[in-house]
Amino acid sequence: MKDTHLIPVPRLCTHYQIEMSFFDGLNDYGLIEYITIEKTYCIHQDKIADVEKMIRLHQDLHLNFEGIDTVFNLLDKIETLQSELHATQNRLKLFEE
Repeated sequence: MKDTHLIPVPRLCTHYQIEMSFFDGLNDYGLIEYITIEKTYCIHQDKIADVEKMIRLHQDLHLNFEGIDTVFNLLDKIETLQSELHATQNRLKLFEE
């Protein structure tokens, strides 16, 4: 991983106007992973979309960390089931032809 792809958490706090304790809670609960560069906590830029979803879930729906974790687990299950469904549909098409 290159340092250029890491975003400092304090910068995210300023940008999203959210307390550092929120990110600490996400990290403690295992929802995000900090990368430490020169004593600064950072998050990889590929995870920013998930962080934005977590912020919206917390602010708009007032979900706690357990609720956010549940939502992400359900979304992951949905994605897995959709992949399985597409694979099954493709196999079925082979038998129909």
